[in-house]
Amino acid sequence: MLRLRRYRVFMICAFVITVLLYHVSKNSQWERPNVYNKVEAPRPLKPQSQSQPPQKPPSGGSHDETVDRPVPNRETSIKIPLLKTTSEVKGGYGLPKAPLTSTPTSNAVKPHKTDAHETVKVRPPAPTVPQDTVSASDIAIHWKKPKEWFPVATESLIALPTGLPKPMPKVQFQFKEESAAAKEKREMRLAKVKAEGFRAWSGYKQFAWTHDELTPVTKKAKDPFCGWAATLVDALDTLWIMGLKDEFDEAVVAVKAIDFTTTPFRNDIPVFETIIRYLGGLVGAYDVTGGHSGKYRVLLDKALELAEILMGIFDTPNRMPILYYNWQPSYNEGPKRASTVSVAELGSMGMEFTRLAQLTGDNKYYDAIARITDALEELQNRENGTALPGIFPVNLDASGCNRTAAARAEQRAKSEAAQKQIEDAASLSDAPQGYSPDAHGHGSKPDRGTAKDDSKDLEFQVKRDVAAKDSPAPVSAKGLPVDWECVPQGLTSGGYGSDSYSMGGSQDSAYEYFPKQFALLGGLEPKYRAMHEKTVAAVKKYLLFRPMAEGNPDILFSAKAVSPDGTDENLRYEYEVTHLTCFLGGMFGLGGKLFDSPEDVEIGKRLADGCAWAYEVMPTGIMPEFAQILPCEKADDCHWNKTMWYEHLDPEVSWRNTQMEEYYARKAEWKVEMARLKTEKARRQEAAKKAEDEAEDRRLRPANDTLPAGTGAEKPRIDPNIPHDAGKDLRDKESHHNLKRDAYEGERSEDQTDGKKIEEKVKKLESELDLNSDSGYQNSQQQSWDENYQKPMSEIYFPAEPIKPLTHEEYVAQQLKTERLPPGFSTLGDRRYILRPEAIESVWYMYRITGDPIWQEKGWRMFQAVIKATQTEVGHSAIDDVTSTTQPLPADSMESFWLAETLKYFYLLFTEPDVLSLDEWVFNTEAHPFRRPTAAGRKR
Repeated sequence: MLRLRRYRVFMICAFVITVLLYHVSKNSQWERPNVYNKVEAPRPLKPQSQSQPPQKPPSGGSHDETVDRPVPNRETSIKIPLLKTTSEVKGGYGLPKAPLTSTPTSNAVKPHKTDAHETVKVRPPAPTVPQDTVSASDIAIHWKKPKEWFPVATESLIALPTGLPKPMPKVQFQFKEESAAAKEKREMRLAKVKAEGFRAWSGYKQFAWTHDELTPVTKKAKDPFCGWAATLVDALDTLWIMGLKDEFDEAVVAVKAIDFTTTPFRNDIPVFETIIRYLGGLVGAYDVTGGHSGKYRVLLDKALELAEILMGIFDTPNRMPILYYNWQPSYNEGPKRASTVSVAELGSMGMEFTRLAQLTGDNKYYDAIARITDALEELQNRENGTALPGIFPVNLDASGCNRTAAARAEQRAKSEAAQKQIEDAASLSDAPQGYSPDAHGHGSKPDRGTAKDDSKDLEFQVKRDVAAKDSPAPVSAKGLPVDWECVPQGLTSGGYGSDSYSMGGSQDSAYEYFPKQFALLGGLEPKYRAMHEKTVAAVKKYLLFRPMAEGNPDILFSAKAVSPDGTDENLRYEYEVTHLTCFLGGMFGLGGKLFDSPEDVEIGKRLADGCAWAYEVMPTGIMPEFAQILPCEKADDCHWNKTMWYEHLDPEVSWRNTQMEEYYARKAEWKVEMARLKTEKARRQEAAKKAEDEAEDRRLRPANDTLPAGTGAEKPRIDPNIPHDAGKDLRDKESHHNLKRDAYEGERSEDQTDGKKIEEKVKKLESELDLNSDSGYQNSQQQSWDENYQKPMSEIYFPAEPIKPLTHEEYVAQQLKTERLPPGFSTLGDRRYILRPEAIESVWYMYRITGDPIWQEKGWRMFQAVIKATQTEVGHSAIDDVTSTTQPLPADSMESFWLAETLKYFYLLFTEPDVLSLDEWVFNTEAHPFRRPTAAGRKR
């Protein structure tokens, strides 16, 4: 019998491995990760930037997923097709005949993507032509107008309201002629604002020309908005208003070269930002330079180019827009449906398209946004449409498709079909045809051979079950997927479980546009007034609050309300102070003047003053992005209460008091224990001192007063009465005896030599170790007692004194010192200042509406604080902490709204009041001025 020994197993394994290695070494393809029979150019799903990676967008959204594809690592020879220019092909955009991107199957609803700008970098194979002969334009992918899946017939377009503008109350204060001193001071301030505007523009021109933004610390550029020169376009009207005409003309030349049909920086277009910055910037610049009577027609032409691309976002079943628009042809050819959107993104494109329709007379632009307004109005008027009647939750489902209802209908149909089958089966009473039972009551048996063959076939079929192949979804007669149809619905909440309501980020500008649209349309569309009035009524009822602040200022802020159940019965509030909400003062003031509501104007004053106050109480003189503050229970009875503020900062006062009581009890026990241990220590020290004294006495005795080492007893004293020779006879006898003994021991002395040496080594070691014996002292009398004395093994350890916890007052004081919280504030959630304009915007509105110069003083203090904290060598930078007691750290960011909005409002605060009068102009949310219609006609 062969025994399977361990070494045999090892030998077998070694043999197998050797054979495998041999075959592997013979494989010529070992070094090739991918083998292709046919080499083709890789087809990346989305084009990549040739200069820098994509930038993150300013706000989120749903985007298409990016698919990873295998790419051959070896270099291949691919001939890049020569492209024809636009002038060579009529209506062309320089597209190659063979597309550079794959054509994915378009889905009904855009798939979710976690990061809007995560792209798959695909390395193209090396071209056969020299690299320097291929330009970026040769390989750029351009937008082309896609097929329209859900067109609106011309006769069905919602047309611009017609007729002369209706009379409206004056918005702007009737200013009187100023004194010479007031004019001198105003013009001095105006010049300083202009100088800062020129600084920012010059830095952009030098280091970021035609890019989106300047990084003002590192002096570089970045392109978060498709690289279409966002700062340049956004700042056009500011340059004109500041009188920088040469810089304006130079910028217009650069605008001509912008190609809105392509971008190497993003796979999608952020629609909201593109409309308010680019489209609004072009239309606003066209208006301030004279419109049709001016000489800058190119600005309107470029606006129309961009608008033509953006019109594709409305090609959905319910005409609700796609807010992150995949512009590339391979992604843009299938039907689309809107998804979850924020209120601000959905409702903040009306002014731009309305003004474009007014300038061109093309109703398709107005139709696009009028349908959004109708949908918002329907939701606002719907019974139980929102938890807070009059305002909308932060997120809305704009798909127009009730998937839940469709699923329930399908389930109900299946249930009815199953029930019908049961009923049909029960109604069958006859045996099925072809059934003939045998004599024994069994069914007829098939032929054995046939049964055997069939069983084999069945076995084969079971084992060889082939998976179904993927096939494209069937389409309807219109070319849409068969599952495209669903139960239609209007706008609904897009939240999950709870909804947030506020006037802050993601909601603000939708409400801002209601009164502004009313003014832009000359009062001819009354729904905008109704929607505004319902909004301000809800804000006054649910959101406005007065903060409990030191000095009892009469100011207001707007809170955030969260509804967990879709009603207003269990609202949870966050009393926030946010920069984005500061627009609200201007909105209340403008609406109050347009709709003759003095109460709203007064509320606007208190809201604007609240943001100005938030600037002044911070160490840098600038308010933070986000903070929370303690509210008063009643706005008309609000007094500073430091005790209440402390309790809000430290709500665990009772627990902290309990901790203090426990501390005092532990402290008393500690004192008792310390007293006991000190007594014990003193006793031990006394015993040790006594032992030390005795040892010292032994050390000081004469050496002849001691016995040989190791005896442990003193040498007995000699009695003087005994004669000296009294022991002589005895000694003689002992001597005689010793002679005999020595003769005997001499024979074995050699045998004991080794033993004696060992004994001597042992004694020497004992002496060195001093094992608490006297031998160490007796053998080394020159060593001191301190060196040889063996200290006790155990010592007394005293327990640590209990740590005193912070009292309520101490805890709050520490928190205030660490967090640098101004009186009344509870948290500073975001300490940054990113050059935002909303506070100075409302201050400017209040100055133009009331004529009170106090608003100029507030604005000037704000300007000085902002410039001091943000100014750099070539511009101005966002800062990281507005509570810093030293110079704040720069964030190296200068968004386009710094020139487009913030510096513009600072500048207009100190111009003559008739510059862009509020009775003649209305500003979009990016501070781009659009001319209001006059009795002379709509177009101007």
